[in-house]
Amino acid sequence: LPKTLVLDLDETLIHSTTRALHPAGGSSGLLGGLGLGLGGNKGAGHMVEVVLGGRSTLYHVYKRPFVDFFLHKVSAWYTLVIFTASMQEYADPVIDWLDAGRGILGRRFFRESCTQLPNGSYSKDLTVVEQDLARVCLVDNSPISYSPQEMNGIPIEGWTHDPSDQALLDLLPVLDSLRFTSDVRHVLGIRGYS
Repeated sequence: LPKTLVLDLDETLIHSTTRALHPAGGSSGLLGGLGLGLGGNKGAGHMVEVVLGGRSTLYHVYKRPFVDFFLHKVSAWYTLVIFTASMQEYADPVIDWLDAGRGILGRRFFRESCTQLPNGSYSKDLTVVEQDLARVCLVDNSPISYSPQEMNGIPIEGWTHDPSDQALLDLLPVLDSLRFTSDVRHVLGIRGYS
């Protein structure tokens, strides 16, 4: 059976804002301009309307460079799960957009599955996703998120707009190797990720 790769959403796979971002120079960004179809920022991003408590907010959502390529590769290696501290009303349409009808992001956990800490941030208990912690890892830009199971966490720099970012590509060799180990915590501990 494939292991489980848990992915954070905001600032890990995407960035969203209530104001549209304009790429430098008016181009579609480094990757979009190359026509590679690998997930660079393109134009105004994707728009998601969220209605909470009768109030509507429009979000402009941008894909981290190479996110489509990354999801395509890791979905062949792992069962993918999105675990976000965001509200489901916002996250579901964003995840649907990332999934693009491929059916690779079916399992989803939202804010109600997180634990709110005294400082207002959220941690993610991976046992709600997978009981066998030897078989699950979490890619997240916030180390507090994987504090309940530090040995399962893979840090990634938070992303908001840099069109030359390659952090998702840099993770691929690590994720490729983790699928062959009996316990991901042994490899992540050796590599100094915890």
